[in-house]
Amino acid sequence: MSRKRPTIADLRAIKGKRQLTMLRVMNLEEAEAAEKAGIDIVSIPPELILDPRYREVAPSLFSMPGENFFEIGTADDFVRWSFKMYRAGADAVYCSASYATIKRMADEAIPVIGHVGLIPSRRTWTGGWKAVGKTADTAMEIFDAVKQLEAAGAFGAEIEVVPVEVAEAISKRTSLFLLSMGAGTGCDAQYLFAEDILGTNRGHMPRHSKVYRNFAAEYDRLQQERIAAFSEFVADVNSLAYPEEKHIVRMDPAELDAFLKKVDAAKG
Repeated sequence: MSRKRPTIADLRAIKGKRQLTMLRVMNLEEAEAAEKAGIDIVSIPPELILDPRYREVAPSLFSMPGENFFEIGTADDFVRWSFKMYRAGADAVYCSASYATIKRMADEAIPVIGHVGLIPSRRTWTGGWKAVGKTADTAMEIFDAVKQLEAAGAFGAEIEVVPVEVAEAISKRTSLFLLSMGAGTGCDAQYLFAEDILGTNRGHMPRHSKVYRNFAAEYDRLQQERIAAFSEFVADVNSLAYPEEKHIVRMDPAELDAFLKKVDAAKG
């Protein structure tokens, strides 16, 4: 029996009752795997929701396209972009731009997910790639940001690399649906990147990531197989082992004779 895709009302009703699962997926194959695995929510590149095949492989995934604010532009640009995403089948959109920009979209009934804590595009303000909210004052800044997102009309927020005690306390005091990336189980959904789960990330592994498979090793093996196959092709061409009779088309002898006579006549 197929699952029903959750609505905003469904997610609000779930808040505080159980943990949901969320992934960042980058392509149709990952989206299909998330659908079949029973993942609840996905963050996706905007171009993926625009692919007409997306909803064929991911009919029940609550899908949230997102882009850094500097890739989209002004508040007006965000409104136009969010309408485009919504028409294509998005269930919400991610926005790390200003509260005013979020309000513009929320005023048009677009479900918006904001971002608090470690915000990669704004990390210079909080000291780089490190946890945010480890002091009472910085924790209050996160709480204030959540309240401002509430006031702007956001539906939820990603809360990233924040102490679990802070995230849990805030989650109990906000109507926002909180997506935890390294912020513990006091929030409403646990969020990881598919590349970390699959082991395709060859760079820094965040503390909150967990590797379940080693796709990188498999990709390395496949690359060696590619090189070997290409090398064998080169060797076959050089030795005239390729093409074989089964790889070519031959002409009827009578037609060939007629063709050669025509060619010889044309040359004269």
